[in-house]
Amino acid sequence: MIEFELTEKQRFVQQGAHMVAQTIIRPISLQADREHKIPEELLRNLAQMGSSMSAMPREMGGDEEVDPAKDEKAKKPRQANRMGVLGAEEIAWGDAAVLMTLPGPGLGAPPVRANGTKEQQERFFAPFRDTTVLRWGAYGLTEPGAGSDVAGIRTTCRKDGDHYVLNGRKCYITNGGRAIWTVIFATIDPALGRAGHRAFVVEKGTPGFVCSKIEDKIGLRASETAELTLEECRVHRDNLLGGEARYEGTTKEGFMAAMKTFDSSRPMVGAMAIGIGRAAYEHARDFVKANYVLDRPIPRYRAIAEKLARCERRLAAARMLVWRAAWMADLGLANAKEASMAKAAGGQAAVQTCIDAIEICGAHGSIEDGEHAFLAKWFRDIKVFDIFEGTGQIQRIVISKRLYEGLKAF
Repeated sequence: MIEFELTEKQRFVQQGAHMVAQTIIRPISLQADREHKIPEELLRNLAQMGSSMSAMPREMGGDEEVDPAKDEKAKKPRQANRMGVLGAEEIAWGDAAVLMTLPGPGLGAPPVRANGTKEQQERFFAPFRDTTVLRWGAYGLTEPGAGSDVAGIRTTCRKDGDHYVLNGRKCYITNGGRAIWTVIFATIDPALGRAGHRAFVVEKGTPGFVCSKIEDKIGLRASETAELTLEECRVHRDNLLGGEARYEGTTKEGFMAAMKTFDSSRPMVGAMAIGIGRAAYEHARDFVKANYVLDRPIPRYRAIAEKLARCERRLAAARMLVWRAAWMADLGLANAKEASMAKAAGGQAAVQTCIDAIEICGAHGSIEDGEHAFLAKWFRDIKVFDIFEGTGQIQRIVISKRLYEGLKAF
């Protein structure tokens, strides 16, 4: 039986994250959005408070708990994914751009943790132990011609002695310009499809590896989104995640490394979207309380009340999907379908909620300044949550494929 009541520890994380979001993050949100940057002092304080949510193993300086599937002596199951989505919703309620900019290995952590050797994990996670220095990792998968179609990546890698030579371009990489290393996915031969994929950790400063552009976005302006270029970039074979033996034969280890990252990151994205949607819903709700008496028998008031009820219902349903996907990840259960359901539901629910909130507030909700300025910001921020980490359309394809696999048994 799934428990819907949060444990004492989970409530502590949730309440603590909300307090930080309310008292520290929300007050600087609009200024950070306008200036396209987050104060370094804030990021340093959050890092030292342990808010990086980096998914690093505890032995590497992070807060990841033991995986019972890998350690039979472990008495307690992992809770890192459940803790992560609880914290993500609250911090995103304050400002999702801050959450995306928190120091740590970020989305680069899951492939290093899952596919890297012990030596590689120690080497690449060790720099993040010192929280007094701001450091980031990044995840480089998306390309101009291969976003949702991961199998279609065209960044190439060819063996040359003890090195691999990488050529290609990666786009929309969160923290890509500032990262000390980026997990780059490349192919030894596009004709091999998924079997040709390889995952490398490319360190900042490697010759031929440059940040060619910082994107100017309509939303999440305070976070950094970069384009990365690799031109005859020589990467030592020691930086091939898992080592060369891992990719022998027709294995799809490189492709699976990319996909496994999504199984844990998509519920997080869903949680972040819900946080933004909840912020917009609460703003509209409070506006209505201050300006309308909904129990009066006026048709327009009834329509407003029904719209608010739909917003809360959609967000609550999406939250349950997010929690289930995170719970499955913590138990080591296959959750690709559930992760896609969480991401798709969270993004769609939040997008519609932000639209409804603006409609409820009327002309006030479309003004960038004043007491309703946050509504305009949340409206700009939210759309990408139905796009990145796999578009809503792709999530529905993943879900339908998984459902079809189950139906074939009948």
